[in-house]
Amino acid sequence: MAPPSKPIVLHIGDPIEFNHDLYRELESRFTVIRPSVEDRQRPAFLQALRERKWGDFSAVLRPFWNSGGEMGRWDSELIPLLPPSLKVYASAGAGYDWADVDIMAKRGILYCNGASASSEAVADMAIYHIISVFRNLQWSNMAARTLDTERFLDAHRNQPVGAHNPAGHVLGVIGLGNIGYKIATKAYRAFGMKIIYNDLFPKTAEQEAALGGARRIENLDELLGEADCVVVATPGTEGKALLDADKISKMKKGSRLVNIARGTLIDENALADALESGHVYAVGLDVHQNEPHVNPRLARNRNATLTCHNAGGAFETTSGFEALAMKNVMAVLSGEQPLTPVNKHLIV
Repeated sequence: MAPPSKPIVLHIGDPIEFNHDLYRELESRFTVIRPSVEDRQRPAFLQALRERKWGDFSAVLRPFWNSGGEMGRWDSELIPLLPPSLKVYASAGAGYDWADVDIMAKRGILYCNGASASSEAVADMAIYHIISVFRNLQWSNMAARTLDTERFLDAHRNQPVGAHNPAGHVLGVIGLGNIGYKIATKAYRAFGMKIIYNDLFPKTAEQEAALGGARRIENLDELLGEADCVVVATPGTEGKALLDADKISKMKKGSRLVNIARGTLIDENALADALESGHVYAVGLDVHQNEPHVNPRLARNRNATLTCHNAGGAFETTSGFEALAMKNVMAVLSGEQPLTPVNKHLIV
């Protein structure tokens, strides 16, 4: 392949849907190559990298979360095959549990996600789940859909037992990044909830004050024991669940749990045990441990509010993912700072 006159951007996934003017600008400044679906299957993709089929590309653009992932995990097998010219991988989606961003960092590759584009929608979904787990809304919802008058009347009469207003309760947020902070902001402003959080990086005094004096708790067990409702908003990682049977046992008795991050962060059988025993009163899960399969014990439990990984499912999110991925590529390849770097602190 003859060297191009402009840096190469490898566009993996479906064609652009929304931000066509921005894509035209990208094409005017860079050489954009979009591999076929066949070339994106893992064996073919790895072989193409070995053969330098797409030359010395400088960026990878994945504008949609539901396409462009056909090659599977970006790991220690795939990443060493990437050309030394690669500077940035910009992807839709907030989570990056499918990519070893630490290995990318060792190669000097910036990974940029789309979390800021989805923050509003995901935070709204978290608020929906918070309201539901406090007010026993799933019980009422399930009864109404049976078209069974006895179950309707049972929920009408008895659903309020154990239900509480979120107002004044303690919300423990695990991961106070863009999305976690947005959730905490909405919960504080809407309900006056008291905010505690666990995160590697403390917020500034001003940011904590804006949440009514939010407190950082370094020890996760302490947060679990104090919170009336725990929201998991930290990026997913490979390996051991963040909340296993031991951690769940540390939760305050009768507390609630909401997960809008990654299903693999929670041991769902341990969670079902805690829910059935009453140690955890109610759960709200938008993400699941073995998607698209839902834990049947949780599915049958009227104190479990379950949605189908739709937290970011708004037009503004999808369009924003697409635009943000392109903007990250253009910024980095123009020598500017990335907008939403994930692993920049790991690059020496």
